[in-house]
Amino acid sequence: MRFIITAQASTDGQAAEQPAAFDAELFKAYMRFNEEMHRAGILVASEGLNPAAPGARIAVANGKRHLVDGPFAESKELIGGFYLIEVGSLEEAIQWALRAPSGFGADDILEVRQLTGPSDLPPELLKLIAEAAPAWSAAAWRI
Repeated sequence: MRFIITAQASTDGQAAEQPAAFDAELFKAYMRFNEEMHRAGILVASEGLNPAAPGARIAVANGKRHLVDGPFAESKELIGGFYLIEVGSLEEAIQWALRAPSGFGADDILEVRQLTGPSDLPPELLKLIAEAAPAWSAAAWRI
């Protein structure tokens, strides 16, 4: 099963204090955690989102997509980054999330969500996916 663990700042006033200056040892703790998950064979991807980079927010109105103000309604909704992992259960994903380092302030809250996989879909839907997106479904889901 694949899970995404998203990181965001706390919105309840209990946020960890961000270091006044860059903390190389704290940064290395994050990288060691990535290395540990990689060596365990569970890390699919891990990325931070650049809060200073421009982005966009796209919405739907009258059946058509259009650009709206954004990318975020409020800064407290900003996702700081994510881990994409493949483990055997939600409990295992939670155990990995509990071991994640913290201290940069943009990751006070970690949310663990299971991604939809082929075993979550009925066979008739898997057939439609394979017909419409044969290369993608073969590579991503091995349908």
